[in-house]
Amino acid sequence: MTDRADDPIAVKLGYLFGASDTDQDGFVDWSDYERLISRYLNGYGIPAADRRADALRAAYQKYWWELLRQVDGVDRLSEEQFVVANKAAGADRSQFTMADAVPRAIFDVMDTDADDAISKPEYKVFLEAWGVSDLEALNVFLELDTDDDGRISRGEFISAIRDFFTSPELDSPGSLFFGHIER
Repeated sequence: MTDRADDPIAVKLGYLFGASDTDQDGFVDWSDYERLISRYLNGYGIPAADRRADALRAAYQKYWWELLRQVDGVDRLSEEQFVVANKAAGADRSQFTMADAVPRAIFDVMDTDADDAISKPEYKVFLEAWGVSDLEALNVFLELDTDDDGRISRGEFISAIRDFFTSPELDSPGSLFFGHIER
């Protein structure tokens, strides 16, 4: 097995595991994603019956099922299982593509004014759902706004999420969702 410190994607996925373990019990299970979905919906003031809420829930359910498919026989994931499952799911293009469906649903929730772009205030709510501080949020926003137009477009956001799951670079824009990552 590769030492996690030598595998930048595993390092990033370790950060994602920590943020996804919303009850901090050392495992990620479906209830952690339900809490995360609630944080999004509450933060953006979106009712649970809204079509965007339904799409977000459905995207996360598909993502969760895909993770479980990768580590057959469990209903919650340790950090090691989470990393292995995400890496396998990211490599398996024959099934659900997590780096597309989930970010599209998240983007639709974040884009509260429906202008097909994310403003700094809209992005701040997203990072608050993940427990990232205000200063880090501003810095991450500036990095993700790759064309420097003061907004994060749908393409920039989806590209950044894809980059998070696939790029070995720890300082690329998509690798900064949880602030600067150290090995």
